[in-house]
Amino acid sequence: MSGIHEFIGNEIKTNDVVLFMKGTPQFPQCGFSGQVVQILDYIGVDYKSVNVLADSEIRQGIKEYSNWPTIPQLYIKGEFVGGCDIVREMFQAGELQQHLQENGITVRGAA
Repeated sequence: MSGIHEFIGNEIKTNDVVLFMKGTPQFPQCGFSGQVVQILDYIGVDYKSVNVLADSEIRQGIKEYSNWPTIPQLYIKGEFVGGCDIVREMFQAGELQQHLQENGITVRGAA
């Protein structure tokens, strides 16, 4: 399992924003993953997605890596932010956009 943790750690370290999700941004396989994709797309953030359904080791490994039982999981600049509920609440309060900007990540202005 350590190889999976190395893979996960590398994805998180080499990409400013990483979303571990079920499915892909173009075809989410669960509503919670779809909601996070919609939020990230709405604020115009470039992000890397990892489809946990493509590899059961990644699916289990990310839960162990973050000590968080559910997917999706969002990471910003190597830091675990949270799952769908946390991301949605942060977005609605403007905290997600602020957190991204504080980390030097460009976001689109709210429409």
